[in-house]
Amino acid sequence: MNYNKITENIIGAAIEVHKALGPGLLESAYQKCLFYELDSLGYSIKKEITLPITYKQLTLDHGYRIDLLVENKIVIELKNVEKFTDVHTAQILTYMKLGNYPIGLLFNFNTKLLKNGIKRFINTSE
Repeated sequence: MNYNKITENIIGAAIEVHKALGPGLLESAYQKCLFYELDSLGYSIKKEITLPITYKQLTLDHGYRIDLLVENKIVIELKNVEKFTDVHTAQILTYMKLGNYPIGLLFNFNTKLLKNGIKRFINTSE
């Protein structure tokens, strides 16, 4: 699987959504529009995936929720915040680690230009 080409297409689709809608909407609006764009490109996409986590003998049914998962490999986390924080980075890295996903993309749609609100992550623990 060519992750660079897929992430390039995902970023292009996100930029297209941002150009059309601009900043300031709910994350769910961007999620639905990005899902639409990626689906039209022929990608397999799942949204709002909840997965269980286990802590010692305790299993939590909904330990985390991924905004979008593309081709069962690339985690997409959408934000609409003033700026990214360490918590946002930790969140996507945790999702990638727990699901053993190789690539993550973090988008902040609350920017004038989306290219300034994109972070790409690689799971080095895979």
